[in-house]
Amino acid sequence: MINTEDIIKIAGYFSIIAHSPGRLRVRVNPNIKKESNSITIEDIEDLPNRIDGIKSIKVKKIIASVTIIYDPSIFPSKLWEDLIKNENLDELTQIINKLAKEVA
Repeated sequence: MINTEDIIKIAGYFSIIAHSPGRLRVRVNPNIKKESNSITIEDIEDLPNRIDGIKSIKVKKIIASVTIIYDPSIFPSKLWEDLIKNENLDELTQIINKLAKEVA
């Protein structure tokens, strides 16, 4: 299972390709493989089931990109950019923890 700290950790391997409110596309640094022992692609793709406001995540391994469709009224664009830049992490952690769904 992926947690807030894992989300922040893997975001450090992302760089923004394109971003418009509600849709974020990022390039994934190949060094993310260092995290492969604790975080799987399935964990990442399952985030919409675990966090309100994230509608879908598509991972394209061949081109090393991830597309995230989200609700911009819940996650303003700046929050995503802060996450990728590793800024305002305390605020981001609080928001993610607040939006985390109870999973049975």
